[in-house]
Order: sequence, then C-alpha cells, then structure tokens
Amino acid sequence: MRFQDRVVIVTGGSKGIGEGCSRVFCAEGGQVAILARGLHAGQDLARKLNETGPGKAMFVQCDVGEHEQIRSAIDLVVEQFGRLDCIINNAGVHPPAMSLEETSIEEMEQLMRVNFLSTFAGAKYALPHLRKTKGTIINMSSMTAVLGQHHSTAYCSTKGAQVSFTKSLAIELGEAGVRVNAILPSNIDTPLMRDWAATLPDAENALKTVADLQVFKRMGTIEEMGKLALFLATEDSSFLTGQAIEAEGGASLDY
Repeated sequence: MRFQDRVVIVTGGSKGIGEGCSRVFCAEGGQVAILARGLHAGQDLARKLNETGPGKAMFVQCDVGEHEQIRSAIDLVVEQFGRLDCIINNAGVHPPAMSLEETSIEEMEQLMRVNFLSTFAGAKYALPHLRKTKGTIINMSSMTAVLGQHHSTAYCSTKGAQVSFTKSLAIELGEAGVRVNAILPSNIDTPLMRDWAATLPDAENALKTVADLQVFKRMGTIEEMGKLALFLATEDSSFLTGQAIEAEGGASLDY
C-alpha cells in the first residue's frame, strides 16, 4: 500500500474532492484526519472509512475561516497519530456569480480568509511537523486560477493566490525536503456541482453542457482527484515541487 502508516490531514475532507482524497488515502493504508465544519458528514465518513479500512480515520470539527481552529486541529491530529506526512489544503467556497462592482470589500476579505488564508495557515502550522517527515503540502486550487471565470473575479483571485503561494513556498522549502504542489481541477462531479445544476431550469442539460467541456465528454470524479493527490504525496512524484497540475480533462484545449 502506497501510504501505509503515514498521516494525512484533509481540510474540507468530508465532501466532494476532499472526500475523494480521504477515501483514496485510507484505501492505501493511510491514517486520515478529516477536517470539516459539518459534524454529521465528517463523523459519518470517518466511521465508514474505519469500517472498510485498511487505513484509519478520525474527524476533527474545524472551521478553516477561524485560523486558530486550524492550529488546534493540526496539534490534535499529531497528538493522536504521532506524526504528519501530508496536508491537503482543500477547504474552500465558491460564491454565487457576482461582478466586481457588486462584490463588497468585506465579502472579498471573507473569501480570501476562507479560500487562501486557510491554505497559508494550514501550511504554516503543519510545517514544523512536515519538516520532521520530509512531507508534502498539496493545495487544491482551480483551473479558474489560470483561465478566469465570468463574474467570479473574487473567487479566481483566491485560487490564483494559492498557485503563487505554492510556487514560492516550494522554493523556500526545497532544501528541507518538503515538497509543495497544487492541483487545479476543472469540472468535477461533486454534490456541490449537482446542487448548482438543481437551481437551473434544466438540471440534466446543464450537467451535460458542463461534461461536454472536457474532451472525454464527462466530468472528473472525486476519486480521480484523490489519486492525483496520492501521487503528489508519495515518492512516485519525488522530483515534483512547485507545480500547478492542471487536472482538467482537456477542457482548456481546442480554443
């Protein structure tokens, strides 16, 4: 197993891409700490992962917008599992479409706090432990960081900040043997995606339109994102750092 007895923290780890990461790492023997706000979803996933194994899981309720909660959660995980090998900074939100003029400074500050400063805090507080294991930091960004998105300037800015942070931190930590990479997903089949489609007059057609943006004519799966994160967390990617991996199914091709 590729992550046997090693420890990973997944923020936003109970749903969507975070759930995919939690499932994949546990299936490879990892000890998975699921950090999320939702108590029931987090507890339920941890219970299921412990039942199926072969790895172990624990749930820590954590609002990543409150950065002291991130620090406390990381300390609790290390106390419980004894080490830390990887943190996946995955938690984030995508607000409704809104122009720059409609977006208040306060809304932008809160979005930065949740989407980017949580990544900064997660890396900062995990780093003392990752130095000991020569571990990895994986930041879940978005293809919107490089392509932009209509009426999502605030959101795209937070995702772009994650990419710049990834590259700069990789330089800083290279000599310490700590690798830092980012994943930039395009359209992934998540509950959030389906909830969005359900708000439209024709949900089925909306999902098909989104799927057709990829050359495979389908959306990515949360498990595929989890497997990519696993690759970046193991020796299989030992010469990769500072990279922004565009996991986008060819969506940016053929312009």
